[in-house]
Amino acid sequence: MAGHAQPAEDHDGPVSTIDRVVALQAQKRTLPPRERLERIFQVEGLDALYGGKPAVKDVTMDVYKNLVTAIIGPSGCGKSTFIRCLNRMNDLIPAFSQTGTIRYHGQDITARDVDPVAVRRNIGMVFQRPNPFPKSIYDNVAWGLRVLGLKDRLDERVERALTQAALWDEVKDRLKASALSLSGGQQQRLCIARAIAVEPDVVLMDEPASALDPIATSAIEQLMHDLKSEYTFVIVTHNMQQAARVADMTAFFSISRGDEGARWGELVEYESTEKIFTDPSDKRTEDYVTGRFG
Repeated sequence: MAGHAQPAEDHDGPVSTIDRVVALQAQKRTLPPRERLERIFQVEGLDALYGGKPAVKDVTMDVYKNLVTAIIGPSGCGKSTFIRCLNRMNDLIPAFSQTGTIRYHGQDITARDVDPVAVRRNIGMVFQRPNPFPKSIYDNVAWGLRVLGLKDRLDERVERALTQAALWDEVKDRLKASALSLSGGQQQRLCIARAIAVEPDVVLMDEPASALDPIATSAIEQLMHDLKSEYTFVIVTHNMQQAARVADMTAFFSISRGDEGARWGELVEYESTEKIFTDPSDKRTEDYVTGRFG
């Protein structure tokens, strides 16, 4: 009808799509100034290399307690390499080396005298594809507890972890069933339950919902929101809307290129999620989150 405003969909485009998500989600999370946030990681001058070739160069950033921090960027920019540095998972790769410092609660966890197994006890990880053990649902969750000798109140600890992972009501009557009998989304929540059963401080997630359907993805995102009062989450995601929905802080990594085809990941910008998506400081960030490249 003449004189009436045009519907919003007439103006759709990559920027408005992201803007709507952020307007609904990121703007609901007003963060205090950084100086009032508690630092859980201090990363300084981190270089990560495979076979002497850098995958990530000169990353310096802090990660804050009880927030969800998203790591975004194009494929090949070192996102997964970076978060695997945070719990020394890369130590398991023979050709891997790193320089720089990663302080966890002030302690340099890259030091030679630090036990990487102890690091992973406090900094758990959930991988891209669900990887339950070929054991019962109960034994999957109890596995880490038993390894650490935490065998008292085992039933109670397993129930608590499954409850936190929003899985208890779905599996409480079949705890002896194989974990492999669960759906993909349930398996991923089981892996989250297994990670948090030992009560870590931090949970790292590498594309935890990329193999899941939208309903299961929504459940994983809700879990992070519900649990961040007890845990700190660092999540790698390719999904811009997911980062806008779940993250308090967002770090954008991009790819730099050197001589003779050399390429490595670098941290371009690290700010509140709202700022990254609505008012980024770097043109490369803006181009990525609006879909102009990546």
